[in-house]
Amino acid sequence: MRYATNYDIGERKRESGINEDSIALTVFEQGHREGYRGQRIAVDPTERDGDGDGRDRPANRGAAGFVLADGAGGHDAGDVASYIATTVVCEQLANVVVRAARADPDPFDVDVERTPEVPDEADLRGAIEDAIVAAHQAIVANAAETGVGAYTTVVAGIVVEGRLHYGWVGDSRAYLVNCAQSDIARLTRDHSVVEELHREGELDDAEAHVHPRGNEITRALGGTGTENPETASVAVETESVDVYAEDILLVTSDGLIDAQTDAPHLHEEYVESDRSEDVAERIREAVVTDAEIRDTVLDAESLDDAAASLVELSNDRGGKDNLSALLLRDGAFPATPEDAEVRFRDVDETRPVEDRETVIVDE
Repeated sequence: MRYATNYDIGERKRESGINEDSIALTVFEQGHREGYRGQRIAVDPTERDGDGDGRDRPANRGAAGFVLADGAGGHDAGDVASYIATTVVCEQLANVVVRAARADPDPFDVDVERTPEVPDEADLRGAIEDAIVAAHQAIVANAAETGVGAYTTVVAGIVVEGRLHYGWVGDSRAYLVNCAQSDIARLTRDHSVVEELHREGELDDAEAHVHPRGNEITRALGGTGTENPETASVAVETESVDVYAEDILLVTSDGLIDAQTDAPHLHEEYVESDRSEDVAERIREAVVTDAEIRDTVLDAESLDDAAASLVELSNDRGGKDNLSALLLRDGAFPATPEDAEVRFRDVDETRPVEDRETVIVDE
């Protein structure tokens, strides 16, 4: 299993802002005998097909728990909220990751007793939800103690045995980029005002990119401290999906998409032009689209290069907000089937891009 992380304050905030994004990751790898399922994989991380020049090694069993959080600007302790979220979630998921990975000894061809109470899909998604709620309660408790409100988005998950189990709150995102199909699938729906307006058909694709309410999210961890921390809760959306050897998991804050600093003017021009295709094309060229994210990841020589290129792409488009990115892939997972269906794609390339701090609104 290989991974890379990168984060940046954003070009526009470099002199006077702070970075409110946080990332945490725990990886469990186990090697034995001739490798996981008897597989051998390429040593060189740039050789994605595993063939390369013949240099390879026995495949390890890999599993990971990850979390990315984007503290809400415009609230006094967004950086604290994201730090608490990543710390609490990663700590809670670490033991679950190890237990899930070591539960089945068969892929290493050893005859030992299986771990009791093997977590199934419902258990893993439940563990992710519980960890996110625990983080929410910890942030609320901190707000109650300090008297300072704190909010953050979060995306968290477990990657094990060729499956990704994940949950999220807010508008940070998870994607899968498949090298075999040269495709990208967005796995999360933004909990945001613009997402709701677009899904209801009130906004077209171009307008959703630059809508003035693009900074408003409808769900977040944390609060002002007025809730009881022990009973505080938050609605967590969860999903599970297959992950293949050619897949690259990308988890990112909205700073990657929310980079354009000229969004208000573009929106005004688009509306005044009666939503002309010429202005729509200019919007697509100005913002960061899912297609560009896909191409950036596929063109990179390594995961580290991909992470760095995503940061550069965001800053080139304006660097309006903090950006964090986590990429992960495991060549020991099953190969992409030729008839693999396009995975969860109830999304488009219409994401909010606005030049204001994130605002929490009631759903």
